[in-house]
Amino acid sequence: MNLVHKIENWGDTHHPKVLDIVRVALGIFLLVKGITFMENTSYLRGIITDQTVVDVSPDMLMVLVYYVAFAHMVGGILIAMGILTRLGCIIQIPILTGAVFLTSVFREPINAMAWPSITALVLLIIFTVLGSGPWSLDKYLAFKS
Repeated sequence: MNLVHKIENWGDTHHPKVLDIVRVALGIFLLVKGITFMENTSYLRGIITDQTVVDVSPDMLMVLVYYVAFAHMVGGILIAMGILTRLGCIIQIPILTGAVFLTSVFREPINAMAWPSITALVLLIIFTVLGSGPWSLDKYLAFKS
């Protein structure tokens, strides 16, 4: 058994049911954030252009804006429903890493607005390892077949 299968097996056997409530809340948070970004793309564009670490061309900026909004919405739905949770988390991790390090940490070392992003990033890493859990669409579909 390779390392990925060992991690999946460990995550599937060590997943408390209480974490499923946290997983659903994280998914809903990401979905709402994605909808908010889609409704107000100029806000997200401003966040990306305000950072001074990476210079982004205007075309790449629009690709990033729509990628972030779309990935938050799709990933949030996947995570909240508990189907393909690890994939949904892996899609979100680069976005939240950018949110934490490029826009929050380099602006101010102690930034109160960074805590939701930091918390979401930590939870995404946890659910990448643990998976969807017992109260999920993955488990329901596996049980039905």
